[in-house]
Order: sequence, then C-alpha cells, then structure tokens
Amino acid sequence: MVSHAAQMIHTVRHVIEILAVGGTCASMGYYLLCLWSAWDYLRYRKAASIAASSGSAPNAAFPVSILKPLKGADPETYETFRSHCLQDYGSYEIVFGVSEADDPAVPSVRRLQQEFPEIPIQLVVCSQNLGANTKVSNLVQMLRVARHDVVIVNDSDIRVDREYLRRVVGPLENPGLGMVTCLYCGIANSSLGSKLESIGISTDFAAGVLVARLIEGGVKFGLGSTLAFRKRDLEAVGGFELLVDHLADDYEIGKRVAERGLEVRLSEVVVETFLPAYNLRGFFEHQLRWARTVRDARPGGYFGLVLTFGLPWALLAVIASRSAFWSWALLGVTVLLRLWMAWVVGRVVLQDAQVVRFLLMIPLRDLAAVLVWIGSFAGNRISWRGNSFRLKDGKLVRIGS
Repeated sequence: MVSHAAQMIHTVRHVIEILAVGGTCASMGYYLLCLWSAWDYLRYRKAASIAASSGSAPNAAFPVSILKPLKGADPETYETFRSHCLQDYGSYEIVFGVSEADDPAVPSVRRLQQEFPEIPIQLVVCSQNLGANTKVSNLVQMLRVARHDVVIVNDSDIRVDREYLRRVVGPLENPGLGMVTCLYCGIANSSLGSKLESIGISTDFAAGVLVARLIEGGVKFGLGSTLAFRKRDLEAVGGFELLVDHLADDYEIGKRVAERGLEVRLSEVVVETFLPAYNLRGFFEHQLRWARTVRDARPGGYFGLVLTFGLPWALLAVIASRSAFWSWALLGVTVLLRLWMAWVVGRVVLQDAQVVRFLLMIPLRDLAAVLVWIGSFAGNRISWRGNSFRLKDGKLVRIGS
C-alpha cells in the first residue's frame, strides 16, 4: 500500500510537471512572437532605408540641442562623447551637465571642446538639487541653456554613428510625431557580469521592446538610449520638472507623450552602450534596480514575464518528470527556439557581433533572470550611483529621508 506521504509527493510532483510544461509551452509561444515582432520591425527598417536612399525621407534641416547628463567616467568615455561631434548634420550643439565641477567626466568634455572648436559645446555645472533623480534635476538646468527647439537626450555611455542625428531627428518634421527613441546593444568587456548584461540586452530586453511595439500598436514609452523631441511637446506633458523624483524618467516621458495622442516612434537606428566591468554583485544590483523599475512601471507585463522563462521551465520539466524522454525533447525544442530568437533579435536586428560569442551563456543568463525576477518582489529598495533608495509609485525616496 502506498503511504499517504508518498501519494502527496507524487501529486505535488505531477502538479509541478504540469506547470513546468505549461510554462515551457507559453515561453515557446513568446519566442515565436518575438520572431514575428523582429520580422515586422525589419520590414519597417527596410522601408525606412529605401526611403532614405531614394531621397523621400524627411530632410532634417532644423538645428538640434543634444543634452548629455554626466556622472563619473564610463568605459570608452572620450570616444563615446567624440562620436557625437562627427555627425553628418548641419547645425547642432552639445550640452553636457554635471552636478559637481570636479566630476571625473569633466576633463573629457574640456578635451572635446579643444578638439572640436567649431561645434558649440557647453559644460553646465548644475548646482541645484531639484529632486531625488539627479539626472533629471540636471536636465532641468541644462534645458535652460539649450538654444534649439529640437532636443535629443541620451545617456552618457551612448555611442552613435555619423548619420545618427539625421536619421533620428528627421521624422520630427511630421507634426503628429512627438518622440523618437532607439534600440541599443550593450558592448561588454571581460567581466562575467558585463557579458551577462550584454547578452540580456541584445536577446531579451530588445525582444521585449519589439513585442510591445507589435502588440500595443506602437511604442508607448521612451528608452534612455535616445529621446528626441520638441521642447513644446515636453512642456505640454509637464516638462522635466514633474519627473525629478521618478526613477524611470525616460519611460515616463515617452508614456506621457503617447498619452497626449502623439506618436512615439522606434527608430531604425541602433546605438551602442558601453557596459561597466560589473562583478557579480554589481550585476545583480543593477539587474534588480532595472527589474523593480519595470515592475513598478508596467506591473501586468512584468508579472507576465514568468511565462517567458523557457529554459528554466523546460529544465524543471526534466527534473519533475524524472528525465522522461519527452521532457528532454521538449528541452531541446525550447533551446533551439531560444537560440533562434536570440540570433534574430541580437545579430540580425541589433547587428550585435558579440551575440555569436555569447550564445552559450544564454542558459546562465536566463537562470539569473529568474532569480532577479523572484528577488524583485522581495522589496522596493534599489541601489543607484552609490546611493540607496526606496521605490514607491514610480518615485525615489532616499533611504533615511
């Protein structure tokens, strides 16, 4: 006679097996959706490229102010800044902003001013502390000195190609377009944390953006890699001032522009971000901040991520089924779909050459993603730029304040 305890164990294992198979199947469906979303974006990008080569694309003749808030020196700092001075574009200025005059990024800005005297390059020391988000506080003060109506904001570690301004700003000639934002790929260094983040950006985060673009009928948010807009549209949604305590400022600006009835467009341009040499603790802290930010901004979609962890679900099915043949077959199909999706999004869409080298790290990265997802529900505390905050309703509250 089978004991009651043994029956309970069998029932629990069977339930876990069913959940694991269901989660795996849902994840495979998500991978197929990612592939469809990538195809839809590639079709759009091809049309935009044909329009540009035929001369029917908008001719971006209006001047632009590029705002780059800085804190500290990132990898490849000077070359990253320099890429903005090599634009095949008419009139533009660059406004750098720091909170302290002795910020480590200042020497790179001074060097840039010497190398490119023909380009108006300003360095603004933002002495006012307007809120918990220092970046947005600085942007408020930087915008005051920006001379042009069209503005681009991008993160300090973003590197761009020579046609960046023309291709990103050009569509803003359409009065119904309120913002242009860009996908990006992460350039890793030798550290494991950096490589894991890079492969996550190129094969997971970008895929999620493309899926959102497809199922929501367009992008309804902004990405910090690039926010291009007109000053009047920013003012119409309350300006930077309303976001000085928000963590996901780039997301919020795009969301508010979309809610005003203006289009937020995902550009065909892909930019690069150079990742720090994360140790594993730094990697998990950054991923946890990112995860809690997304959880707060898009709670429904974030909870639904549980149905996208295909490899962990498939591994659980193997364990729960005691290595049944069918479970190994299911795992094999899941692996093939995950790698196919990673290749298409990372290599074909983003044209990230690192994806090929890092493909075998995807299982490790996906397992780490599950840990981060679970850990994100354990609280609202985040670490950012060496400070600790509590995240509440999208806003930052400094620990101890």
